[in-house]
Order: sequence, then structure tokens, then C-alpha cells
Amino acid sequence: MIVATWIAFCASRSLARVLRLTVEQLGTVEFWPSLAGSRAMGNSCVCREDSDIEEGAAPRRQLRRVDNSATDPPEARSSRPRDPVRPPRRGRGPHEPRRKKQNVDGLVLDTLAVIRTLVDNDQEPPYSMITLHEMAETDDGWLEVVQSLIRVIPLDDPLGPAVITLLLDECPLPTKDALQKLSDMLSLSGAVARQDALIPAKHRNTTAVLGCLAEKLAGPASIALLSPGTLEYLLEISLFSHFSVMPHLILCENKLTVSESCISDRLAVLESWADHTDYLKRQVGFCAQWSLDNLFLKEGRQFTYEKVNLNNINAMLNSNDVSEYLKISPSGLEARCDASSFESVRCTFCVDSGVWYYEVTVITSGVMQIGWATKDSKFLNHEGYGIGDDEYSCAYDGCRQLIWYNARSKPHSHPCWKEGDAIGFLLDLSKKQMVFYLNGHQLPPEKQVFSSATSGFFAAASFMSYQQCEFNFGAKPFRHPPSVKFSTFNEFASLASDEKIILPRHRRLALLKQVSIRDNCCTLCCDQMADTELRPCAHSGICMECALQLETCPLCRQDIQTRVRLISHVS
Repeated sequence: MIVATWIAFCASRSLARVLRLTVEQLGTVEFWPSLAGSRAMGNSCVCREDSDIEEGAAPRRQLRRVDNSATDPPEARSSRPRDPVRPPRRGRGPHEPRRKKQNVDGLVLDTLAVIRTLVDNDQEPPYSMITLHEMAETDDGWLEVVQSLIRVIPLDDPLGPAVITLLLDECPLPTKDALQKLSDMLSLSGAVARQDALIPAKHRNTTAVLGCLAEKLAGPASIALLSPGTLEYLLEISLFSHFSVMPHLILCENKLTVSESCISDRLAVLESWADHTDYLKRQVGFCAQWSLDNLFLKEGRQFTYEKVNLNNINAMLNSNDVSEYLKISPSGLEARCDASSFESVRCTFCVDSGVWYYEVTVITSGVMQIGWATKDSKFLNHEGYGIGDDEYSCAYDGCRQLIWYNARSKPHSHPCWKEGDAIGFLLDLSKKQMVFYLNGHQLPPEKQVFSSATSGFFAAASFMSYQQCEFNFGAKPFRHPPSVKFSTFNEFASLASDEKIILPRHRRLALLKQVSIRDNCCTLCCDQMADTELRPCAHSGICMECALQLETCPLCRQDIQTRVRLISHVS
């Protein structure tokens, strides 16, 4: 299996604050000398020699351009495909001049500058990104791009780690030789971590690069990436900067190496910060606690879900209605994404009438789309579609200062959100409107979603890489309650004791292995009876509930025109 990100939290931009605090305590430390044997980087590029050949394969991730045009007629909007696919990345056309060599650092910074207006659409990526992809098609070019990402991505931009992930995710996979050269150039070790304490951006960007590569690579290449020196470097960062090393999945061959590092002992110290009032330390504590519950099991340690007090919690994030890589706290009220995909979740309580309100505390200030969604809203995490990206949901985006509905956006007047801000979400089903608040300051009502949905709304959110927030559904006082009369989820919802438990993934897997599956059950949910046939392809084996959520047949990918319940199959 693949190694997913080792250092989920190390890649977050908040590394700056802790490293700076550490530097103040440690005193002046000499800069890490230039990497021995590495060639000069950043002022030249390796353009591919066959750039006049059109590429035929579209990359996995897509870009959607932020569209602020609110003047398109409804018929024009409805004619657009719901899941637009970005055109293939193209090279130089037969009549185009060869692209000039570019300053790699400048191209990386140009990409960072435009990323706020590009997030998954049918528009071609910006010139800077296309050029970087072309450079990365050779080993030398790939190394040049990676070193530039480590060198120039600034700490003060919340989208920095996400840009690193996006660029590397679409570049070709590195060869074994390129990985070895990168390892030699970085020469990571515990001594380097201590010596480089005055350059926190390099630490943050290095861990983001390592995390992305760990997620992309598999087999021996992935094993080689976690060398003893690299592991020592990561653990040293955890030691002196109070940052935890966050492997998501570790290859069997590497588990012994990691366990010998006594990482669980270090994480046990850091997990006490899970409820810290300092939002930087809170992120560290969340990641440490999640890792101890799910990855680095410590003998004699009680799992968090076994000791958390949920007596007054009647509504929470639904661990059974969440995309695959989102992490939810044992309290069910805090969520974090450390994957390169766009992860989403709905809450456990649905409302059909009345006036409702909930709040979210921003833990990280990057891209999240938070708001309201019905059950018909689909989570397409790898395609970059989340809350606000279909006609059944509407979302507030405080990082890019946008309101999202039906995969289209418009700017709002609030300033960019920051760590600690309280975002309020009011749903008035009698007036058919939603109101968003930032620290008590409201925006004009939003009503677009009610043309497609009038009931069945859930609180919901989507997260880009390294983002985290906490939800308050009324179990504790709101920081900025609205002046209108409203109800809270916690007042009217109810959950059985077993419904409140959010099990660690290894415990969930063990329970699934014990479940017996009926011969005639749905092949998708393994719960309901397989009683539905898809037309015109005539494939079956699924239940009607799952069939209604599909647009194409999961077997042949043919568009579904009708769904027919096979009465004879119902017992």
C-alpha cells in the first residue's frame, strides 16, 4: 500500500509561529549551509524537447475557475455540465513558438498568486502551472521545481501548502534516480533540523513536499523516502518545534523503523494540547491525538472515544456521512483534512422547517466551504467538488471571500477569516433564506438554493488540505448569536449512545470484518436488498436508495435514464 502523508500537521502554515517561538528560546543558530554538491537552482528551466506533441491524458485533479459573473441567464447556467472536466494539459502547438525559459521561482510565485481564483473547472490552467508541469517531465526539471517549492513558498500565505500539493500532484511521478538525487540534495537529518531552525519556511515546505510524495508513491520508492535520516529529521522537528509527525498510512516495511523511534511517547505529550486555547497548539494536539488513536497505538493508553464525555451532545458531525479522508474528533464536533483531496461532511441532524443557527470556530485560515446542504448534495472529493458546488448546497468561503452555490461563486464583503474567528450560519426556512455571519457581522441573505431544495437541510462543510475547524450546534453558548429567535440542533436532536461513538479506523475495520453480508444485498451499501435495475444498460445488483444517487452505471459508465425496482426480488 501507499504511504500517505507522514506529517499532516507539519505541512500547515502555522509552523511559522512555533518555530519562531522556539528560535527565541534557543537563541541564534547558524543557517544551514548550502546543500553540498547541489547545483544552482531557480534561474533556468528544463523545457521538454517534444513540446510540439499534443498530450492526450488529462491529469487526475482539476481546476475550477472562480466565476463571479452573476449575470448569466438561467438557461445558460443549466446547460453547463455539473461536473466539468478540465481540458488536457497541452504542450506547444505546431504553429506556436517554443516557450522561453522561465525563472522557476517566479513561476511558482505566479501560481501561488492566481490560485485563489482557480479551483477546479473547465478552464485551462494558468501559463505558470503549465510551464512548471512541462519542466517536471525530466528528472532535472522535476528536481528544480521541487527545490523551488521548498525555497520560495512563503509562510504568511494560508494556501502555500495547498499549492505545493496541487503542483506536485499533477506533475509526473518522479523516477527512482530523481528521488535519490532529491534525498542527496536535502540530506535530511536531526542535525539539519536543529541547524536550520532560523528558516521555518524551509521546514514547513519540506514536510509538505515529503507528505505529497508519500501519498503519491508506492512500493520500494515509498520505503526509500522514509530513510533513517528523514525520520530523524521529522522527529527532531516534532521535538524542538512541538510539531508532531503525522504518518497516515505506513508501509509494513517501515512500521518497525517508525515504532523504534518512540514516536508514540512524543505524541502522548503533545495530545494534551487538543483543547488548547492557542489554535496553533490545538492543531498539534488534534493531530497527535488522532495518530495515537489510529496509527501509533500506545500500550496502556485508553482510546479517546472511551473517555470523552458526550452526555450533553445531541448533534455532531456524521462519521457515516463523510468522504474518505476527513478526520473527525472523538467529540464529533471538530474536523480536519490532511489529504490532497477536497473532503466533506454533513452533520447528524436534518431540518425541514423553522429557523436554525450554528457556529463554527476557525482553527486554520485556509480554504474551507462551510454552510448548508441537503442529502442530494454529492461529495466528489477527488474532483474537488464539495459544499456549494451543486444546486443542493450553499457555502461560505472566508479565505477567498466568496459565497458558493452550484459550483459558481460571488464575492462577499467580509474580510478574510483568521484563526479564532466565529462564523455563524442562520437558516430561515419560513423566509427561504440563509444568512452568514463573521464575528456577528452579517451578510445579505442568500436564496438561490431554494430554487432546488426547500427542506431536508444539514449543516455541512468541505476542507482543502491542512484545514481544521470546530462546530457548535448548541451544546455550549454561542459567541455571536443572532438577534432573531432561532432553534439549535442540540435542543431538538437526539442520538443513542452507540450513535455518538466515533471509532478509530482500525476498530471500525475489525467490526466490518465480523459483519455477515447477505447474498442478495446491494453491492454498494451492503445493507439494503439489491432490488433495482438500471436502464438502458440493464445492470443490477444495487438498491434503489443507492441507484438514486448515481448518474452513471458503476459497471459500464453508461448514463442512467431510468431505475426500475425488480419486485420479484423483494422478499
